[in-house]
Amino acid sequence: MAELITSEDEQLETLKRWWKEYGKAIIAGIVLAGAGVFAWNAWQDYQASQAEAASQRYQQLTMLMQQPQMSAEQREQATTMIDGLESEHGGTLYAELAELMRARLAVDADDLEGARETLSSFIEGSEHAYLSGLARLNLARVQIALDNAEGALTTLEGDIPSALEAQAAEISGDAHAALDQPDEARQAYQDALARAEEQDQPLSGVRLKLDNLGVEDAS
Repeated sequence: MAELITSEDEQLETLKRWWKEYGKAIIAGIVLAGAGVFAWNAWQDYQASQAEAASQRYQQLTMLMQQPQMSAEQREQATTMIDGLESEHGGTLYAELAELMRARLAVDADDLEGARETLSSFIEGSEHAYLSGLARLNLARVQIALDNAEGALTTLEGDIPSALEAQAAEISGDAHAALDQPDEARQAYQDALARAEEQDQPLSGVRLKLDNLGVEDAS
Protein backbone atom coordinates (compact mmCIF):
# COMPACT_ATOMS: atom_id res chain seq x y z
CA MET A 1 0.00 0.00 0.00
CA ALA A 2 1.27 3.46 -0.87
CA GLU A 3 2.43 5.51 2.10
CA LEU A 4 0.07 8.33 3.00
CA ILE A 5 1.33 11.91 2.71
CA THR A 6 0.55 13.60 5.99
CA SER A 7 2.53 16.79 6.45
CA GLU A 8 2.04 20.03 4.50
CA ASP A 9 5.71 20.00 3.47
CA GLU A 10 5.37 16.50 2.10
CA GLN A 11 2.23 17.49 0.23
CA LEU A 12 3.92 20.57 -1.24
CA GLU A 13 7.00 18.60 -2.28
CA THR A 14 4.86 15.93 -3.92
CA LEU A 15 2.88 18.59 -5.77
CA LYS A 16 6.11 20.19 -7.04
CA ARG A 17 7.42 16.86 -8.34
CA TRP A 18 4.04 16.07 -9.96
CA TRP A 19 3.87 19.49 -11.61
CA LYS A 20 7.45 19.22 -12.88
CA GLU A 21 6.62 15.90 -14.51
CA TYR A 22 3.16 16.61 -15.86
CA GLY A 23 2.71 20.38 -15.81
CA LYS A 24 3.89 21.08 -19.37
CA ALA A 25 1.62 18.40 -20.78
CA ILE A 26 -1.34 19.83 -18.90
CA ILE A 27 -0.63 23.34 -20.15
CA ALA A 28 -0.26 22.04 -23.69
CA GLY A 29 -3.57 20.24 -23.37
CA ILE A 30 -5.29 23.37 -22.11
CA VAL A 31 -3.80 25.40 -24.95
CA LEU A 32 -4.89 22.84 -27.51
CA ALA A 33 -8.36 22.63 -26.01
CA GLY A 34 -8.60 26.41 -26.03
CA ALA A 35 -7.40 26.50 -29.63
CA GLY A 36 -10.02 23.90 -30.52
CA VAL A 37 -12.79 25.94 -28.94
CA PHE A 38 -11.52 29.08 -30.63
CA ALA A 39 -11.31 27.33 -34.00
CA TRP A 40 -14.82 25.92 -33.61
CA ASN A 41 -16.25 29.32 -32.66
CA ALA A 42 -14.37 30.94 -35.53
CA TRP A 43 -15.71 28.30 -37.91
CA GLN A 44 -19.23 28.85 -36.65
CA ASP A 45 -18.86 32.61 -37.12
CA TYR A 46 -17.45 32.05 -40.60
CA GLN A 47 -20.31 29.75 -41.52
CA ALA A 48 -22.85 32.27 -40.25
CA SER A 49 -21.24 35.11 -42.18
CA GLN A 50 -21.07 32.96 -45.31
CA ALA A 51 -24.72 32.00 -44.97
CA GLU A 52 -25.68 35.65 -44.55
CA ALA A 53 -23.63 36.64 -47.60
CA ALA A 54 -25.22 33.85 -49.67
CA SER A 55 -28.67 34.90 -48.50
CA GLN A 56 -28.07 38.50 -49.51
CA ARG A 57 -26.77 37.50 -52.93
CA TYR A 58 -29.71 35.20 -53.48
CA GLN A 59 -32.17 37.94 -52.53
CA GLN A 60 -30.51 40.27 -55.02
CA LEU A 61 -30.77 37.56 -57.67
CA THR A 62 -34.47 36.92 -57.02
CA MET A 63 -35.22 40.63 -57.23
CA LEU A 64 -33.49 40.77 -60.61
CA MET A 65 -35.29 37.63 -61.82
CA GLN A 66 -38.69 39.09 -60.91
CA GLN A 67 -38.55 41.36 -63.96
CA PRO A 68 -41.44 40.44 -66.32
CA GLN A 69 -39.05 40.61 -69.27
CA MET A 70 -35.32 40.62 -68.76
CA SER A 71 -32.97 42.36 -71.15
CA ALA A 72 -29.83 40.65 -72.43
CA GLU A 73 -27.82 42.78 -70.04
CA GLN A 74 -29.98 41.73 -67.08
CA ARG A 75 -29.69 38.07 -68.05
CA GLU A 76 -25.92 38.43 -68.19
CA GLN A 77 -25.93 40.09 -64.78
CA ALA A 78 -28.09 37.30 -63.35
CA THR A 79 -25.79 34.66 -64.83
CA THR A 80 -22.78 36.33 -63.19
CA MET A 81 -24.59 36.33 -59.84
CA ILE A 82 -25.47 32.65 -60.22
CA ASP A 83 -21.85 31.81 -61.05
CA GLY A 84 -20.76 33.75 -57.97
CA LEU A 85 -23.14 31.89 -55.69
CA GLU A 86 -21.92 28.55 -57.00
CA SER A 87 -18.22 29.38 -56.83
CA GLU A 88 -18.29 31.02 -53.39
CA HIS A 89 -21.21 29.21 -51.73
CA GLY A 90 -21.32 25.91 -53.59
CA GLY A 91 -23.18 23.14 -51.84
CA THR A 92 -25.57 25.51 -50.09
CA LEU A 93 -29.30 25.63 -50.64
CA TYR A 94 -28.91 29.11 -52.12
CA ALA A 95 -26.52 27.82 -54.78
CA GLU A 96 -28.96 25.07 -55.77
CA LEU A 97 -31.87 27.50 -55.97
CA ALA A 98 -29.72 29.75 -58.13
CA GLU A 99 -28.95 26.85 -60.47
CA LEU A 100 -32.68 26.37 -61.03
CA MET A 101 -32.80 30.02 -62.02
CA ARG A 102 -30.07 29.36 -64.56
CA ALA A 103 -32.49 27.01 -66.30
CA ARG A 104 -35.14 29.72 -66.34
CA LEU A 105 -32.67 32.15 -67.88
CA ALA A 106 -32.01 29.63 -70.63
CA VAL A 107 -35.75 29.29 -71.29
CA ASP A 108 -36.14 33.07 -71.39
CA ALA A 109 -33.35 33.16 -73.98
CA ASP A 110 -35.11 30.44 -76.04
CA ASP A 111 -32.26 28.06 -75.26
CA LEU A 112 -34.39 25.04 -74.44
CA GLU A 113 -31.55 22.59 -74.97
CA GLY A 114 -29.42 24.54 -72.51
CA ALA A 115 -32.28 24.46 -69.99
CA ARG A 116 -32.64 20.71 -70.50
CA GLU A 117 -28.93 20.13 -69.83
CA THR A 118 -28.96 22.36 -66.75
CA LEU A 119 -31.99 20.64 -65.25
CA SER A 120 -30.72 17.13 -66.04
CA SER A 121 -27.40 17.88 -64.33
CA PHE A 122 -29.22 19.40 -61.36
CA ILE A 123 -31.34 16.29 -60.85
CA GLU A 124 -28.25 14.07 -60.89
CA GLY A 125 -26.35 16.21 -58.40
CA SER A 126 -28.93 17.57 -55.97
CA GLU A 127 -29.43 16.00 -52.54
CA HIS A 128 -32.58 18.03 -51.81
CA ALA A 129 -35.61 15.88 -52.65
CA TYR A 130 -38.00 18.81 -53.07
CA LEU A 131 -35.70 20.80 -55.35
CA SER A 132 -34.87 17.69 -57.35
CA GLY A 133 -38.59 17.05 -57.77
CA LEU A 134 -39.15 20.64 -58.82
CA ALA A 135 -36.36 20.28 -61.38
CA ARG A 136 -38.08 17.16 -62.74
CA LEU A 137 -41.28 19.10 -63.31
CA ASN A 138 -39.41 21.86 -65.10
CA LEU A 139 -37.42 19.35 -67.14
CA ALA A 140 -40.64 17.62 -68.22
CA ARG A 141 -42.08 20.98 -69.34
CA VAL A 142 -38.93 21.68 -71.35
CA GLN A 143 -39.05 18.22 -72.92
CA ILE A 144 -42.64 18.79 -74.03
CA ALA A 145 -41.58 22.10 -75.57
CA LEU A 146 -38.79 20.18 -77.37
CA ASP A 147 -41.41 17.79 -78.82
CA ASN A 148 -40.25 15.00 -76.55
CA ALA A 149 -43.44 14.25 -74.65
CA GLU A 150 -42.46 10.60 -74.23
CA GLY A 151 -39.28 11.73 -72.50
CA ALA A 152 -41.34 14.02 -70.27
CA LEU A 153 -43.47 11.10 -69.12
CA THR A 154 -40.32 9.12 -68.35
CA THR A 155 -38.94 12.05 -66.36
CA LEU A 156 -42.13 12.23 -64.32
CA GLU A 157 -41.71 8.58 -63.33
CA GLY A 158 -38.83 9.66 -61.06
CA ASP A 159 -39.18 10.64 -57.42
CA ILE A 160 -41.69 13.45 -57.01
CA PRO A 161 -42.45 14.79 -53.49
CA SER A 162 -46.10 14.54 -52.50
CA ALA A 163 -46.37 18.33 -52.34
CA LEU A 164 -45.68 18.43 -56.10
CA GLU A 165 -47.88 15.55 -57.19
CA ALA A 166 -50.72 17.77 -58.41
CA GLN A 167 -48.39 19.75 -60.67
CA ALA A 168 -46.77 16.52 -61.88
CA ALA A 169 -50.18 15.13 -62.84
CA GLU A 170 -50.99 18.30 -64.76
CA ILE A 171 -47.72 18.11 -66.71
CA SER A 172 -48.40 14.44 -67.37
CA GLY A 173 -51.73 15.52 -68.86
CA ASP A 174 -49.90 18.05 -71.04
CA ALA A 175 -47.56 15.31 -72.27
CA HIS A 176 -50.44 12.97 -73.14
CA ALA A 177 -52.26 15.81 -74.89
CA ALA A 178 -49.12 16.49 -76.95
CA LEU A 179 -49.08 12.79 -77.87
CA ASP A 180 -52.72 13.02 -78.98
CA GLN A 181 -53.87 10.74 -76.16
CA PRO A 182 -57.01 12.56 -74.94
CA ASP A 183 -58.26 9.82 -72.59
CA GLU A 184 -54.93 9.63 -70.76
CA ALA A 185 -54.69 13.41 -70.71
CA ARG A 186 -58.18 13.75 -69.29
CA GLN A 187 -57.43 11.23 -66.53
CA ALA A 188 -54.19 13.00 -65.65
CA TYR A 189 -55.91 16.40 -65.44
CA GLN A 190 -58.66 14.98 -63.24
CA ASP A 191 -55.98 13.40 -61.02
CA ALA A 192 -54.28 16.79 -60.81
CA LEU A 193 -57.48 18.48 -59.66
CA ALA A 194 -58.17 15.74 -57.11
CA ARG A 195 -54.66 15.93 -55.65
CA ALA A 196 -54.78 19.71 -55.55
CA GLU A 197 -58.06 19.58 -53.65
CA GLU A 198 -56.68 17.00 -51.20
CA GLN A 199 -53.67 19.18 -50.46
CA ASP A 200 -55.60 22.46 -50.60
CA GLN A 201 -53.39 23.76 -53.39
CA PRO A 202 -54.44 26.26 -56.06
CA LEU A 203 -54.07 24.81 -59.55
CA SER A 204 -55.26 27.23 -62.19
CA GLY A 205 -55.80 26.38 -65.85
CA VAL A 206 -56.47 22.66 -65.49
CA ARG A 207 -60.26 22.94 -65.89
CA LEU A 208 -59.72 24.96 -69.06
CA LYS A 209 -57.47 22.18 -70.37
CA LEU A 210 -60.22 19.69 -69.65
CA ASP A 211 -62.70 21.87 -71.53
CA ASN A 212 -60.31 22.03 -74.46
CA LEU A 213 -60.44 18.24 -74.62
CA GLY A 214 -64.17 18.60 -75.35
CA VAL A 215 -65.38 16.92 -72.17
CA GLU A 216 -66.82 18.47 -69.03
CA ASP A 217 -64.97 17.79 -65.81
CA ALA A 218 -66.86 15.05 -64.01
CA SER A 219 -65.83 16.25 -60.54
